[in-house]
Amino acid sequence: MRPAPLLLAVLLAWAVLGGTVLGGLLPRWSWAAMGLAVLLLALLDAWRVGRQPSPQVQRQVPEALALGVRRQVGLRLQAARAQYVQVFDLAPGGWPVEDLPQRLQLRAGHASTLHYHVQPPQRGRYRFDGVHLRLRSPWRLWWQQRTLPPALEVRVYPNFVPLTRFALFSADQASRLVGAHVKRRRGEGTDFHQMREYRTGDSLRQLDWKATARARKLISREYQDEKNQQLLLMLDSGRRMLASEGGLSHFDHALNASLVVAYLALRQGDAVGLFAAGGERRWVAPQRGMGTVQHLLRASYDLQPQPVATDYLAAATEVSLRQQRRALVMLVSNVRDEDIEDLLAAVRLLQRRHLVCVASLRERELEAVLDGEVNTLEEAAQAGATALYLQQRAQAHDALRAEKVMVLDVTADALPAALVERYLSVKREGLL
Repeated sequence: MRPAPLLLAVLLAWAVLGGTVLGGLLPRWSWAAMGLAVLLLALLDAWRVGRQPSPQVQRQVPEALALGVRRQVGLRLQAARAQYVQVFDLAPGGWPVEDLPQRLQLRAGHASTLHYHVQPPQRGRYRFDGVHLRLRSPWRLWWQQRTLPPALEVRVYPNFVPLTRFALFSADQASRLVGAHVKRRRGEGTDFHQMREYRTGDSLRQLDWKATARARKLISREYQDEKNQQLLLMLDSGRRMLASEGGLSHFDHALNASLVVAYLALRQGDAVGLFAAGGERRWVAPQRGMGTVQHLLRASYDLQPQPVATDYLAAATEVSLRQQRRALVMLVSNVRDEDIEDLLAAVRLLQRRHLVCVASLRERELEAVLDGEVNTLEEAAQAGATALYLQQRAQAHDALRAEKVMVLDVTADALPAALVERYLSVKREGLL
């Protein structure tokens, strides 16, 4: 129970009356009588609000919450009698919440709905612990706070919002939306698609002479990229991915980019799988069909990077045992020179059966340090250390390229476009 402003005003008036009594303007019994009256009214009003039944509350939460995406949550309240309430929903701690608390005048037997917004800052499983209500007493002297059900567990998934936007476009259009730049080649590929009339620019190798003789006009064969190939997204969940950029960890950036390339690969008719190694391990065998996106989301929504060193060789060994069919393996990590021997051994093992691409995330702050002005000894030392680090990093990448490994050295923002571009180029060059 908390006193309402009206009760505080009444108590202030009683105190003023006490001043007049001390000044001899009123008899003392009047001050005592007023105090007794205020006490009786306050106790009676508190008793009445305590006997009021609590409103029924229903929470309306979207079926899927995405990392960093602002979503609307609704609270539906219904009371048996008219009540004036203040409402605050107990959203998970640390979540930015907008438009709360709110005040409502509930009518007897009618339902009222209020809305507010949340923006989950992390993936995983979270819990709404209930709803805080403050009921105003009939005579407006008290607020009574109650915690009501329902409690609710929710899951926060990686940011899948871009995937819903891609659904409106073809695979090629979606690739360009991501920012991938792939040279288009008409009528070339590895799988036969259809016969059609000759078009200017077609290669003579595309001509089907038997069909041309029957139709008495030039007929070309049209090919398309081979389907039902395998793509395995291999994510480093170790300490290298703990770095934060733009409010998200490198692992979150890698996971979001992996979902984008997975979606486009599924649209192309390929099978997509996921393997996370370093911290907690997760495995999703390559599957075809757009329903695979749901499997990937459920398998990765609570996966977090851990402050442990990633054993690349052990991870490659597990992939070799699990993935028997040849696949494009895209390993996303942050390559450092001290890890290169272990990483080289891992990619050599993978290359016995698979085509390997290593995407190495680069911190944007490094470029800012090199591009900034150097005016002090400390800034000079920082710039020199950064240049040395980048040189060692480039040497590690060169060592991978020497093993005929495709290497992408990109920032977190450029990762989705780089992965999509490399995947499509592999498809169109028939490297698998």
